[in-house]
Amino acid sequence: MAVNIVRATPAQVPALCTIERAAVELFRGHPAWPSYAAVAIPPDVLEASVARGLVWVALGGQGEPIGFVWLDDESGDDAVGIAEIDVLPAHGRRGVGAALLEHACAWARAAGYRRVDLGTLADVPWNAPFYARHGFRIVDKSDPAFAHARARDRENGFPDALRVFMSRPLPPPAVSEWTVWPAPAKLNLFLRILGRRADGYHELQTVFRLLDWGDELRLRVRADGDVVRTNALPGVPAEADLAVRAARLLQAETGTTAGAEIALDKRLPMGGGLGGGSSDAASVLVALNHLWGCGLDEDALAGLGRRLGADVPVFVRGRSAWAEGIGERLAPVALPRRWYVVLDPGEHVPTAALFQAPELTRNAPPATISSFASGETAENAFEPVVRARHPKVAAALDWLSRFGRARLSGSGGCVFLETASLAQARKVVRRCPPAFVAQLAEGVAVSPLHRSLARHRRRAG
Repeated sequence: MAVNIVRATPAQVPALCTIERAAVELFRGHPAWPSYAAVAIPPDVLEASVARGLVWVALGGQGEPIGFVWLDDESGDDAVGIAEIDVLPAHGRRGVGAALLEHACAWARAAGYRRVDLGTLADVPWNAPFYARHGFRIVDKSDPAFAHARARDRENGFPDALRVFMSRPLPPPAVSEWTVWPAPAKLNLFLRILGRRADGYHELQTVFRLLDWGDELRLRVRADGDVVRTNALPGVPAEADLAVRAARLLQAETGTTAGAEIALDKRLPMGGGLGGGSSDAASVLVALNHLWGCGLDEDALAGLGRRLGADVPVFVRGRSAWAEGIGERLAPVALPRRWYVVLDPGEHVPTAALFQAPELTRNAPPATISSFASGETAENAFEPVVRARHPKVAAALDWLSRFGRARLSGSGGCVFLETASLAQARKVVRRCPPAFVAQLAEGVAVSPLHRSLARHRRRAG
């Protein structure tokens, strides 16, 4: 049976929760039934993983979800776990579960993971015996790698004696195969314009905060030297795409004869002030530098990135940073653990028009790191202009301001709220009106791109 598997969307989360509850019914009468019956998937946790691209859904003949697989990347940098894999009982024994499992393992391999882990039941045919047929082997559950999963079992009252843990090793991708690379979003925690330079650019101050959410790039090395974008991006011709330009710039600078195919899973809204295009370019530079064996160091890659755009270097370097100049002078900054509600009002904001706006404040006094740390410096110079010109963004700011200090990111049009707890952020996301799209994201100390690069380097040996 051919199975259509696609990335899950937030709108499918209720259907996926329904699938899980239906699948749990198969365990009635089993000793594990009380634990399964008592614990359901938290929809907001599942939705956060959906937004990060860690959930895939199998679709039936009418496009309806009939099964899903959910990966958990908390296991460690070299392993990824299967948090959940379920199929509607009416569609069981048709190869749906097998297709989902193989799809998830193929993605994990392309993303540079060494193995896939899972916890299951040894005495249920569609559990351990099923996984064994797909290359999984029972491992010692006292291994520290499974401590977190066993602790979660204890919290949920799941009998440890019923649980077995299994792993499937993954061979590294061949040079000619696709690899997967994240391109994370950023927020500007404040943004000041200090003046205009002689070359027409503006002197800025800002703090870039990197997030655990963003676009995803798939790359495959070509031997013929061509750089090809394999999917369309509405409104962005391939020749103007920063990802394509980054690959060609790296070629020109290093003299490599290799080429690449580039496929982009675009999750970040264009014109949202989240740095999507710049992050895509940075991920291409970092990934192809590795895949092509160019050998450029981080400084050299950041220098190339600056030629593509002022925001590219911060993504190349992979650390949240205090930025000055046109955004290219970076100093790493330690930021507390925070969660963010990012609101997309669905309104594209053109950056060039904002910089040309006569009402834009261009002579702000310099901020200091201490004034930022105290919360005194948190404004965005573009916000008054965007508010006046883009009513949907203004409405998003007004709504989010009910819960705290809402801010514009970059030149907009996405807005965000910083929270000190995951629970607080989830409460705001759940109340988001239909006019906006809300995303929950966590600020990270190390970019997902750099974690991915480290995995791929270890795989390459």
